[in-house]
Amino acid sequence: MSSDQVTPSNQGGHRARATYTRAVPDHDEAAEPSNAASTRNRLLRAALQLFDESEDGNVSTREICQLAGVQAPTLYHHFGSKQGLLAAVVQQGLSPPGANPSAATEDPVSGLRTAWDHHVQYGLAHRRLYALMCAQVTPGRPSAITSAAETSMLRTLRVSAVHAPLAVPPDLAAARLVAANVGVTLTLLAQPTDAVDLALSVAVRDAMLASILAPTRHTSGAPVHDHPLPAAAAALGAALGGGVAPLSPAESALLREWLDRLTRS
Repeated sequence: MSSDQVTPSNQGGHRARATYTRAVPDHDEAAEPSNAASTRNRLLRAALQLFDESEDGNVSTREICQLAGVQAPTLYHHFGSKQGLLAAVVQQGLSPPGANPSAATEDPVSGLRTAWDHHVQYGLAHRRLYALMCAQVTPGRPSAITSAAETSMLRTLRVSAVHAPLAVPPDLAAARLVAANVGVTLTLLAQPTDAVDLALSVAVRDAMLASILAPTRHTSGAPVHDHPLPAAAAALGAALGGGVAPLSPAESALLREWLDRLTRS
């Protein structure tokens, strides 16, 4: 069996960082999936901890591996690169806690509010990593932040849309919400830590939700029946989720094109 222990270090008078000391395992960890998952999680935790402790966001793979108690090839085996590791850290962190199905019925917008607030709170709790990942943008490719956030938001939208019809297609709603969510988080990060204006986040959140939800008794206080078709098309598109099992790929694509047109009408 192996044992793990985190101990502080202070070399050369610099800021103290934890070092990870680990006993040599008495079996082959690579052969056991549970140990592989444990190693992966240690790398995720180590990277997040070091970025949280860092004063300038300059964290090396050597430091991450040392804290996790592994060699560099192990990091590359699990994540491909340091960038892949950081993307996985962000993806894990931006996934909000599991939604309560009964809560979605009582307040169908609650999951969307929770997803927005969780994103903001994650950014404020892990400032250096969040800012770094937002800054690493390649034209034509989504950043790790927006990619992870849109995947999570789209999943939440598909649950909420069953009870709170959307005014736009789910993928467009997710893109709009995440763009605003990231913008607000970066704005709050630029504010003094003792004067963060969370009211700004709430105001923008509610305005964005109103813009992507079809008017219903949940959002306007009274039933709305003037234009039910776009809302119904958006709800069906959201309910279909990732695929339409009884249909061929061509039929599924055609159905989604029709639903998209109806939603935008």
